[in-house]
Amino acid sequence: MNQACVHNDTIDAGNHHGRPQYRPFLQFLTTQERNVIWLLLAIAFLPVDGTTLGLYAPFWSPISPALFAVYCLCNWRQLRIAANRYLPMFLLPVACIILSIPGWLKFGIHLNAAFMSITGLLGVLATLGAIAIAFGIKRIPWRTPLRILIASYWFSFGVGVVQWLSIHLHIKPLTDYFAHLMYRQYINESSVWGGGRLQFLFAEPSYIGMHLFGVLLPLMWLMRGRDRIYAKRLRNLIVVYAIGSVLMQAGTRIVLDSVVALLVAIIVHNSWYDKKQRVRGIAQLLGAVMLGLLGVLADSRLSSIAENGAEGDGSFFARIYQSLDPICGLLAHPWTVLTGYGAGNIINAVWAGAQHAGRLLNDLGMNGSAAVGFAAGMNADTVWTMCAYTSVVAEYGLIGLVLLVIASIVSMTRVFDTAAAGHGVWSKTVICWLVLIVYLYIQCENYAFAALPLFIFAASKLRK
Repeated sequence: MNQACVHNDTIDAGNHHGRPQYRPFLQFLTTQERNVIWLLLAIAFLPVDGTTLGLYAPFWSPISPALFAVYCLCNWRQLRIAANRYLPMFLLPVACIILSIPGWLKFGIHLNAAFMSITGLLGVLATLGAIAIAFGIKRIPWRTPLRILIASYWFSFGVGVVQWLSIHLHIKPLTDYFAHLMYRQYINESSVWGGGRLQFLFAEPSYIGMHLFGVLLPLMWLMRGRDRIYAKRLRNLIVVYAIGSVLMQAGTRIVLDSVVALLVAIIVHNSWYDKKQRVRGIAQLLGAVMLGLLGVLADSRLSSIAENGAEGDGSFFARIYQSLDPICGLLAHPWTVLTGYGAGNIINAVWAGAQHAGRLLNDLGMNGSAAVGFAAGMNADTVWTMCAYTSVVAEYGLIGLVLLVIASIVSMTRVFDTAAAGHGVWSKTVICWLVLIVYLYIQCENYAFAALPLFIFAASKLRK
């Protein structure tokens, strides 16, 4: 990730005809950087965010943020440097706690839910801090961590294949094993979320796009022009994972995410100033749109939405009322639009807005009782909104959302080395990457997911 490290590793690879060389990294590991094991474990567990082994949150159970945090604590001196470099991001939890005080005073505080919310924000900082320490400050060789990342995602894909076979071949011991392994299982017939669906090692099938296009695709962009071998390996992994997920019917959103990511990738990979590439790019965009239309027609859930509207698919409709409840709750107490209900108080927003959300849906000809039923069946520790930034707005208000955007942009545009000085950060790739992240977080909002920290750190690496 760091250009100096890329240069050194590329030289080593060239001297050995491109064969993987572990000796420089192992020598570095044993002589200078013994606690890097926590970083490597965190990278290896990135695709494992839905098992009972992780730290519980209402809609996922990640392992990596905790391991990144351990790595940061082991390198606390360098963490101070990273915190200073990305100071706006590291001040964000403090601002969110301050914004929470009015809501806590008015509605009380749900300690466990507040803890999960704040540690989610700290998970973002742990991920950002670990990446900055390892690849920005210590400049450890990046090839072995990248190999581990690629191998772990291939392993998770293999798990998905095994899940698919166990479902379709009715291998009950395997389906029961995966049902017990996952916090929210979609594997066997007893699933309340709809059984018979593989989910790899993710909290739910809809997270596939977040991993492929929030982490792996940007890493492939970083490797372009630096290491064609690893760019190709990442590309192959993404293509096989996406196509395999669609063919194995892992979920509907992977179809939408793949089309959106394909459109963005076409824009990134073509030079629009060149006439031939411009014509080719336009043809590719039209082909991607046609592919998207075919995906809608081929996927029963997407075609049902196209024919019957929002209620054509239960999961899609649930995303609407799960977000509409807390948004209407903000309108019930207008001052909360600015500061929110406070960390951990999403449930108060849901309860306050459920009736209004139900009436609104009824007026639109939809089933308003679903919004009311959702609020009645949730508590502070189990409620979730998942998408469209409604969690951030419900807890920290519009001020919190604006602060998150400002902190992210300010942090990514800061210059830390003279080589990058004078070069704007807003390249075509960075803009497209930002658009893709905004889309993915609308699909599946997660506080501590690796896509945002990776983007903030790596934006400076894409300076011209």
